[in-house]
Amino acid sequence: MNGFVYQTKIGELTFIEENGILIEIGFGSALGSVLEKETSFLKEAKQQVEEYLEGNRKQFTIPFKVQGTSFQKSVYEALLQIPYGEVRSYSDIARAIQNPKAVRAVGNANNHNRLPILIPCHRVVGKNGKMVGYAGGLSIKETLLTIEGYTKKD
Repeated sequence: MNGFVYQTKIGELTFIEENGILIEIGFGSALGSVLEKETSFLKEAKQQVEEYLEGNRKQFTIPFKVQGTSFQKSVYEALLQIPYGEVRSYSDIARAIQNPKAVRAVGNANNHNRLPILIPCHRVVGKNGKMVGYAGGLSIKETLLTIEGYTKKD
């Protein structure tokens, strides 16, 4: 595994890849036991995220690996279906995975998302569109939604 920390418009992001597949994006500079090595793949991953942050990319084409339990993976697949610039509630995601009582578990899965931005957990909001919980902080969540052109409907 190789990782590298990049400075972006939303702060430091750590990108980690394994065999040319992105496995993690972390907020801050936490490489842990990962070898710090900038690869051409990591440069491309960072470039695509920067294009997104500038409002010039809506889809990511770099290969990435979704990790987690089967439940978490079902949540992440549902997140990938949320269109750019739109949001869904935790309840909406629970219904989408055909487990309407799993609202808290959906929130917990979002909390364990190892590929924020690519797997758009920032597009999940609380009841009535309220901004709640985000690993990078609510200001980053709001920034990402603003980049996507989302405006809260009153």
